[in-house]
Amino acid sequence: MTHADGRNMLTTAQAAARLGVKPETVYAYVSRGLLTSTRLTGVRGSVFDVDEVESLAGRDTARRTDIGAVERIRTRITLIDDGHLYYRGRDAVALSSRAFESVAHFVWTGELLDEVHFHADSVVVQRCREATRLVSPDCRSIDRIRIAVDIASTYRPMRFDTGSTSVVREAGQLLATVAAALGGGSSELSVVESVWAAIKSDSSNPNGLAVLQAALVLMADHGLAASTLGVRVAASTRANLYSAVSAGLGCIDGPLHGSAADPVYRFLTMAIDDPIGALATQLRSGERVPGFGHVIYTDRDPRAEELLRLLRDPAHGADAVVIAAADTIIEEVSSRFDTFPNSDFALATFTLAYGLESDTPEMLFALARIVGWTAHALEEYDEAPLRFRVPGIYTGTQPGTY
Repeated sequence: MTHADGRNMLTTAQAAARLGVKPETVYAYVSRGLLTSTRLTGVRGSVFDVDEVESLAGRDTARRTDIGAVERIRTRITLIDDGHLYYRGRDAVALSSRAFESVAHFVWTGELLDEVHFHADSVVVQRCREATRLVSPDCRSIDRIRIAVDIASTYRPMRFDTGSTSVVREAGQLLATVAAALGGGSSELSVVESVWAAIKSDSSNPNGLAVLQAALVLMADHGLAASTLGVRVAASTRANLYSAVSAGLGCIDGPLHGSAADPVYRFLTMAIDDPIGALATQLRSGERVPGFGHVIYTDRDPRAEELLRLLRDPAHGADAVVIAAADTIIEEVSSRFDTFPNSDFALATFTLAYGLESDTPEMLFALARIVGWTAHALEEYDEAPLRFRVPGIYTGTQPGTY
C-alpha cells in the first residue's frame, strides 16, 4: 500500500542505487512501463513504490544470486537526501533544538513528545563508576562507555525481551546510566547535563549546553553506516539491546569511523595561532586537510553547518580565537578545493572551543549513536531472524590440488 506520507516509497536516487543503474535509466524504465513514477507534495522529483522496484531488481537473476539481505534493508528511520538529514521525515537540524530525550523517543517510536525523561538507577551508576576507576587513567572515553554498557546489562535480567516497549524502556535507562557513569554528577540529571558534567571541568557554566544538545541530536543516526549495520546483524540473531549496542561500539572503534575527528583535532590544535601557516604546512606535506568533504553529501554537511552556526553565536560562549581560526581554514579550503567542512570538523572545533579532552568527539559520537542503533535494532527485531547470510566468493586453494 502506498502511504500519503511517502513510506514504502523510494526517491529516484534510491531507486537507481537499488537497481544499479543511472537515474536516467530509471526514467527510461518508466517510459517502457516497467516502473510507475509518483509525485508527492513537498518531495522533489518522482518517487517509486519499493515493492515495484524490488520486483524489477529481482528480474536480473544473475545479479540476484550475488547479493544478500544487506542490500535489501528497508528502514523508516533516516533519510539523507539533497543535502538534508531527516529522522522519520523530519529535518534533523530543526529537531536539534529540542531536548535530546524527546528526539531519541521520536527516533525510536515516531512520537514527538515535549516531556520525556530517562531515569538511571543510582546503584547501577555507582557500580559503573567503580568499574571504570579500575582502568588505565589514559584510557579513552569510549572504553569507559563499553564498560558501562556491559556493567549496566548485568543489572537488567529482562534485557532479553526484544519487544518494542521493553527495548525503548531499556534504551532510555541505558543512555541515562552511561551518561551519568561518565561524570560525577547526580544520576537525576538529563543526558545532556550528565555529558556536560563529564566533559567540562567547570560544568557550572552552561554556555555550551545548547551546542552539545544539538551535537548529540545531529549525531544520533546517519543511515546504514558500518556500525549500524553491525548492530542490525547482531539484532538479527536476537541479541539483546545491550549486546547489539556493544557490536556498534566495536565497529566505530577505528580511525575511519568513530575516531575520524582525531586528525582534525590535531590539525586545528596547530592552526589556532596561525591558521594560514598550519594550512600551508599541511598542503606542503602532500596530505589532504582533514575534516572536509563527505562520501554521501556532495555540497554541504547539514550537521556541520548547524553546529558551526551555533558555535559562532557569542551567546554560547565558545572561544572566539578558535572559531576565527576555524572560519579562516573553512574559507581557504572551501574556496581553493570546492569542498565543505563535515561533522568531524565541527566536533573537533566544538572540542577546542570549550577546552575539552581530545577524545570528546569520539565520546559524543558513540553516546549519541546509541539512539540510532536502538532504532535499527527495533526494526531488525521485526524482521525474519538470521537473514544476513551474504554469499561469499571463494578464492582459495581448490580441492584436490595437494
